Amino acid sequence: MKKYKVITALLMMFVSVSGFSQFMATTIAKPKEDFKSIGISFSKTTSIIFPYSIKSIDKGSTEILVQKAKGAENILLLKAGVQNFRQTNLTVITADAKLYGFVINYDEECPVLNFMVDKAQSVDQEVLFSSENENQNKIELYSKLALSKTKKVSGISKSSYGIKLEMNGIFIQQDIMYFRLVLQNKSRIGYDIDQLRFFICDQKKAVRTATQEIELEPIYSTLQVSKIPDASKLSVVVAVPKFTIPEKKILTIQLIEKDGGRHLELTIHNNDLVKPEMLTGY
Repeated sequence: MKKYKVITALLMMFVSVSGFSQFMATTIAKPKEDFKSIGISFSKTTSIIFPYSIKSIDKGSTEILVQKAKGAENILLLKAGVQNFRQTNLTVITADAKLYGFVINYDEECPVLNFMVDKAQSVDQEVLFSSENENQNKIELYSKLALSKTKKVSGISKSSYGIKLEMNGIFIQQDIMYFRLVLQNKSRIGYDIDQLRFFICDQKKAVRTATQEIELEPIYSTLQVSKIPDASKLSVVVAVPKFTIPEKKILTIQLIEKDGGRHLELTIHNNDLVKPEMLTGY
């Protein structure tokens, strides 16, 4: 009987050790390659291009320099702050709630200067934004969706001095309205944008009476440039909180040239707003 108990205890110990070994093998097994290795140098700039705009950046060392490219929300620029720095890491979160990890090494030769990143290279676990960031992320996604829509509104445009301002789409999603505008420069002189304003004002300006203006502050815009080159055009979407126009008032969209006089205004009435296209998909 005693011998039987000893054999049973040994068997149980073997099973326990075997199970623990399997657990440890699973735990310390090499993980999925979630981190891409990138070499950067002291004398060259490396670019990482993401599929969505960058929301957060964390670098593991102050010895590397990181910043978003001017005028582009999805391009990250990297450079070594000191030569021969120790290996470090970089973590990036994009607007589509994806997390990307990179191992950063010093490489003065730096054979590759541009990296294109796709969703498949992100860490499997999605990022949970705070409600504010989540809402902002959705607004950006819906703005891009409005930009890609083929349905157009016609007849709302203004041209002067070779510059044209046109509104060709009005969209809505919950409490946000999205205005799609076309900015076109047909002249030979570049157009420097000073302001793109949205405000509600009186339909008729009475003599000697100050016109009351209600400024509508955009909460997001796809406009990332400050200049429209000569003989070119671009489409932009501006997101504003939903609204209607009071009686005897109009919505004015104003494009103002910096240090110039080629200013344009679009007039939008209530009947232009009452049937915006619904945005769905996210």
